[in-house]
Amino acid sequence: MTAKLHCFGESGNAYKAALTMALTGYDWEPVWVDFFHGASRSLEFLSINEMGEAPVLVEGELVLTQSCVIQLHVAERTGKLLAEDRAEMLRWMFWDAQKGTGQQGSLRFLMNFVPEAKRPHEAIRWLSGRVQAALGTLEHHLTGRDWIVGTAPSLADTACCGYLYYPEPFGFERSNFPAISAWLDRIAALPGWKHPYELMPGNPSDRA
Repeated sequence: MTAKLHCFGESGNAYKAALTMALTGYDWEPVWVDFFHGASRSLEFLSINEMGEAPVLVEGELVLTQSCVIQLHVAERTGKLLAEDRAEMLRWMFWDAQKGTGQQGSLRFLMNFVPEAKRPHEAIRWLSGRVQAALGTLEHHLTGRDWIVGTAPSLADTACCGYLYYPEPFGFERSNFPAISAWLDRIAALPGWKHPYELMPGNPSDRA
């Protein structure tokens, strides 16, 4: 049965789930959520996710929300991308949800998708500092390592890279983070990898 991932290309959290399925060879297809025109707040969408957020995985009678839950489901079904040290893998996935994509996504949204006249500059300044600190943590951890946990790619990697391939600026310059940049290249070299705008429907150019 082909699983359906309700997602949109601009979402790094949806990308975490989509990339996990792409790298594991999972049988899935994307279903576009027109987030920027309010689709995630519609009664139809809220009936499958009361939180009003993407991604949502629908597989027969099974409905899963939150990217980390979807990632774990896919990895456990396929036996792929599971680190031998499960606790360490989960530690980085939870770190990412709070300090990584949890902050990068908000900053990227405020800097790129809120009309310039309405952007909260003080909030952007504060959040930028938080994002830089978290990127510094990841850069330090990846220095001298190929992967976040152990010697092979895992869900920790597909979680923490969620927003780092996007072109829209939010303070992440690959040249400033050589260990992260090399790690992103290693992920992009894995069979099945695709850029978020190629893997999922939805692109800022569609609204230009």
